[in-house]
Amino acid sequence: MKLHIFTTGGSIDKTYSTQVSDFVVGPPLVAEVLRDANTAFAYDVHELMRKDSLQLTDDDRAHIVEWVRASPQRHILITHGTDTMPETGLALLAAGVADKTVVLTGAMRPAAFKDSDASFNIGCALTAAQTLPPGVYIAMHGLIFDPARVRKNHTLNRFEAL
Repeated sequence: MKLHIFTTGGSIDKTYSTQVSDFVVGPPLVAEVLRDANTAFAYDVHELMRKDSLQLTDDDRAHIVEWVRASPQRHILITHGTDTMPETGLALLAAGVADKTVVLTGAMRPAAFKDSDASFNIGCALTAAQTLPPGVYIAMHGLIFDPARVRKNHTLNRFEAL
Protein backbone atom coordinates (compact mmCIF):
# COMPACT_ATOMS: atom_id res chain seq x y z
CA MET A 1 0.00 0.00 0.00
CA LYS A 2 1.17 3.49 -0.83
CA LEU A 3 -0.33 6.55 0.83
CA HIS A 4 -0.86 9.82 -1.03
CA ILE A 5 -0.61 12.88 1.24
CA PHE A 6 -1.96 16.24 0.14
CA THR A 7 -1.16 19.38 2.13
CA THR A 8 -3.27 22.52 2.14
CA GLY A 9 -1.75 24.57 4.97
CA GLY A 10 -3.44 25.48 8.23
CA SER A 11 -2.02 25.71 11.73
CA ILE A 12 -0.22 22.40 11.33
CA ASP A 13 2.24 24.13 8.97
CA LYS A 14 2.39 27.57 10.59
CA THR A 15 5.71 29.16 11.51
CA TYR A 16 6.60 32.50 13.01
CA SER A 17 7.70 35.07 10.46
CA THR A 18 9.96 37.79 11.80
CA GLN A 19 9.32 39.76 8.59
CA VAL A 20 5.63 40.21 9.38
CA SER A 21 5.83 39.60 13.15
CA ASP A 22 3.10 36.99 12.94
CA PHE A 23 2.43 33.33 12.23
CA VAL A 24 2.21 32.39 8.56
CA VAL A 25 1.60 29.10 6.76
CA GLY A 26 5.00 27.72 5.84
CA PRO A 27 6.21 24.65 3.97
CA PRO A 28 4.48 21.35 4.79
CA LEU A 29 5.93 19.56 7.82
CA VAL A 30 4.18 16.20 7.44
CA ALA A 31 7.19 14.52 5.79
CA GLU A 32 9.39 15.67 8.67
CA VAL A 33 6.88 14.29 11.20
CA LEU A 34 6.80 10.95 9.36
CA ARG A 35 10.60 10.82 9.12
CA ASP A 36 10.93 11.53 12.86
CA ALA A 37 8.42 8.76 13.57
CA ASN A 38 10.52 6.27 11.58
CA THR A 39 7.53 5.21 9.48
CA ALA A 40 7.83 2.02 7.47
CA PHE A 41 5.43 2.55 4.56
CA ALA A 42 5.58 4.25 1.17
CA TYR A 43 4.06 7.68 0.69
CA ASP A 44 4.13 10.70 -1.59
CA VAL A 45 3.57 14.25 -0.35
CA HIS A 46 2.00 16.77 -2.71
CA GLU A 47 1.59 20.39 -1.62
CA LEU A 48 -1.66 21.77 -3.03
CA MET A 49 -1.64 25.16 -1.31
CA ARG A 50 -0.41 27.11 1.72
CA LYS A 51 -3.52 28.68 3.18
CA ASP A 52 -5.17 29.17 6.51
CA SER A 53 -8.39 27.19 6.19
CA LEU A 54 -10.46 30.35 6.79
CA GLN A 55 -9.06 31.58 3.46
CA LEU A 56 -10.07 28.47 1.48
CA THR A 57 -12.64 29.09 -1.25
CA ASP A 58 -15.04 26.81 -3.09
CA ASP A 59 -12.55 26.86 -5.96
CA ASP A 60 -9.82 25.65 -3.57
CA ARG A 61 -12.07 22.82 -2.41
CA ALA A 62 -12.82 21.90 -6.02
CA HIS A 63 -9.06 21.80 -6.62
CA ILE A 64 -8.61 19.43 -3.65
CA VAL A 65 -11.40 17.20 -4.98
CA GLU A 66 -9.77 17.09 -8.44
CA TRP A 67 -6.43 15.99 -6.98
CA VAL A 68 -8.04 13.31 -4.82
CA ARG A 69 -9.98 11.98 -7.80
CA ALA A 70 -6.86 11.99 -10.00
CA SER A 71 -4.66 10.24 -7.45
CA PRO A 72 -3.82 6.66 -8.40
CA GLN A 73 -3.75 5.79 -4.69
CA ARG A 74 -6.77 4.47 -2.79
CA HIS A 75 -5.52 5.70 0.60
CA ILE A 76 -5.26 9.46 1.01
CA LEU A 77 -4.35 11.75 3.89
CA ILE A 78 -5.01 15.49 3.70
CA THR A 79 -3.44 17.92 6.16
CA HIS A 80 -5.78 20.86 6.56
CA GLY A 81 -6.57 23.81 8.79
CA THR A 82 -9.07 22.99 11.50
CA ASP A 83 -11.54 25.86 11.07
CA THR A 84 -13.04 24.63 7.79
CA MET A 85 -11.97 20.99 7.74
CA PRO A 86 -15.59 19.73 7.88
CA GLU A 87 -16.51 21.86 4.85
CA THR A 88 -13.72 20.29 2.79
CA GLY A 89 -14.78 16.85 4.02
CA LEU A 90 -18.34 17.57 2.89
CA ALA A 91 -17.08 18.72 -0.53
CA LEU A 92 -15.21 15.43 -0.89
CA LEU A 93 -18.30 13.47 0.17
CA ALA A 94 -20.46 15.36 -2.33
CA ALA A 95 -17.92 14.70 -5.08
CA GLY A 96 -18.32 10.96 -4.61
CA VAL A 97 -14.80 9.71 -3.99
CA ALA A 98 -16.37 6.56 -2.59
CA ASP A 99 -13.70 4.23 -3.96
CA LYS A 100 -10.99 5.80 -1.77
CA THR A 101 -10.32 6.15 1.93
CA VAL A 102 -9.71 9.86 2.51
CA VAL A 103 -8.77 11.15 5.95
CA LEU A 104 -8.37 14.82 6.84
CA THR A 105 -6.34 15.90 9.85
CA GLY A 106 -4.67 18.97 11.23
CA ALA A 107 -3.45 20.47 14.47
CA MET A 108 -4.54 23.05 17.00
CA ARG A 109 -0.89 24.01 17.49
CA PRO A 110 1.75 24.09 14.74
CA ALA A 111 3.84 20.96 14.16
CA ALA A 112 6.96 23.07 14.82
CA PHE A 113 5.83 23.63 18.43
CA LYS A 114 7.17 21.29 21.10
CA ASP A 115 3.68 20.80 22.56
CA SER A 116 1.93 20.33 19.20
CA ASP A 117 -0.80 17.78 18.69
CA ALA A 118 0.27 17.39 15.04
CA SER A 119 2.26 14.14 15.38
CA PHE A 120 -0.51 12.45 17.34
CA ASN A 121 -3.20 13.55 14.88
CA ILE A 122 -1.12 12.53 11.86
CA GLY A 123 -0.49 9.11 13.44
CA CYS A 124 -4.19 8.57 14.07
CA ALA A 125 -5.02 9.71 10.54
CA LEU A 126 -2.46 7.33 9.04
CA THR A 127 -3.93 4.39 10.90
CA ALA A 128 -7.43 5.43 9.86
CA ALA A 129 -6.43 5.78 6.20
CA GLN A 130 -4.98 2.28 6.22
CA THR A 131 -7.75 0.48 8.12
CA LEU A 132 -11.10 2.17 7.49
CA PRO A 133 -13.33 1.24 4.56
CA PRO A 134 -13.58 3.66 1.64
CA GLY A 135 -15.15 6.97 2.62
CA VAL A 136 -14.26 10.42 3.92
CA TYR A 137 -13.23 10.91 7.54
CA ILE A 138 -11.76 13.47 9.92
CA ALA A 139 -9.15 12.28 12.44
CA MET A 140 -8.57 14.63 15.36
CA HIS A 141 -7.73 14.13 19.03
CA GLY A 142 -7.66 10.34 18.83
CA LEU A 143 -11.16 10.13 17.37
CA ILE A 144 -12.55 9.51 13.89
CA PHE A 145 -15.44 11.70 12.74
CA ASP A 146 -17.94 11.81 9.91
CA PRO A 147 -17.47 15.24 8.24
CA ALA A 148 -21.27 15.69 8.24
CA ARG A 149 -21.48 15.15 12.00
CA VAL A 150 -18.59 17.10 13.51
CA ARG A 151 -17.74 20.60 14.60
CA LYS A 152 -14.77 22.41 16.04
CA ASN A 153 -15.50 23.52 19.59
CA HIS A 154 -13.58 26.79 19.88
CA THR A 155 -14.12 26.98 23.65
CA LEU A 156 -12.62 23.54 24.36
CA ASN A 157 -10.23 23.78 21.40
CA ARG A 158 -11.12 20.34 20.02
CA PHE A 159 -13.42 18.56 17.62
CA GLU A 160 -16.64 16.94 18.79
CA ALA A 161 -19.43 14.90 17.23
CA LEU A 162 -22.76 16.58 16.58
